[in-house]
Amino acid sequence: MKASSGHIVKVHYTGKFTDNTLFDSSVDAEPLEFQLGQGMMIPGFEAAVLGMEVGQAKQGVLIPAAEAYGPVNPEMMFEVPMNELPPATTVGTQLQAEAGNGQVIPVTVAEVNGDVAVIDANHPLAGKDLVFDIELVSITPSAD
Repeated sequence: MKASSGHIVKVHYTGKFTDNTLFDSSVDAEPLEFQLGQGMMIPGFEAAVLGMEVGQAKQGVLIPAAEAYGPVNPEMMFEVPMNELPPATTVGTQLQAEAGNGQVIPVTVAEVNGDVAVIDANHPLAGKDLVFDIELVSITPSAD
């Protein structure tokens, strides 16, 4: 059986940047489970799994930023006065912010310019091309 839209699949994966730096892996953990065609995964990852068979592996699947987490959106970067942030805030500090809908989102301090910090609310992998090794572990037809 080939993986197709609606199937629930389990995969093992290793994700790297194009310079071969590892950013995530399920190899020493439980496989990642998701339903194909539901938008649960980045588009390029889902496209790579479609058509795979159980036991099949793909190495070095390049997913450009546009098919991953998209480009860096300048509208997701904003300035905040330093006196509104924790005292030890520096570039790279991870914080949480509340979006207008009440959802809590992770943000990163991208710059500190005197008494103002630039906060980046983009996904940490936005603007990055990603490379995945993927192994399809199981396919279950949807119960729907």
